Amino acid sequence: MLTRVAEGLGIVLPEPGGEGDYGAEYTDAGPDRKVTVRPTLYPAGDRRLTYQVTLESHGVRLACGWPADPAEAVRAAAAWVGGAGLEQTKAQAPCIEFRPWALVHEREPFIGAELEWHLQLDRIHIPPGDRYPRTHALPAAAYAQPVLRRLTPATSMMNVWFSTSVRATWKTHVGHILWVHEKGVYGVHDGSELIARCETAEEAVALVVATLPEGIGPAR
Repeated sequence: MLTRVAEGLGIVLPEPGGEGDYGAEYTDAGPDRKVTVRPTLYPAGDRRLTYQVTLESHGVRLACGWPADPAEAVRAAAAWVGGAGLEQTKAQAPCIEFRPWALVHEREPFIGAELEWHLQLDRIHIPPGDRYPRTHALPAAAYAQPVLRRLTPATSMMNVWFSTSVRATWKTHVGHILWVHEKGVYGVHDGSELIARCETAEEAVALVVATLPEGIGPAR
């Protein structure tokens, strides 16, 4: 469908990596840029069909958009794989949304733990992650702590932990683990035992910071 829409607009897109019911991927000649376009239902509760457009550079997701018009999705894809920057792509497709860090990353790429922090925090703003504010309150509170910003954040199944490795493997996690407790509080545990229940994410993060070894980090 996207190919037909592009032809109707007089736009030449690269050959898609795959096009069908689950969308298509377009890349430039190298590994730099990729656009993924998928049909989806958005926002929650609205049964209208839209398209999720994701812009990536070197494997890092920088921006997303949810146009109802497939022509806007095509214009976004063509601009991005054609070498346009984030602001230029948004000018062609106003649906595209990105956070301020992504513009900085375009000029001077973040690396290691710093990049992972931005990607984790982005989930607070990008659907469907924005539907879980309590889960994302934990990394947001953790980012306010300088000692934790030196480590790499990782999340899985509503757990948040911190690693001394930029790859954020479980084997290199350090300190207690944060958890969104089902009873409306935040839990702090060590993997097998619940250490404390806290009313706020800030209280839970403070407990993790208080029990960290001295001089830890930065993640390598």
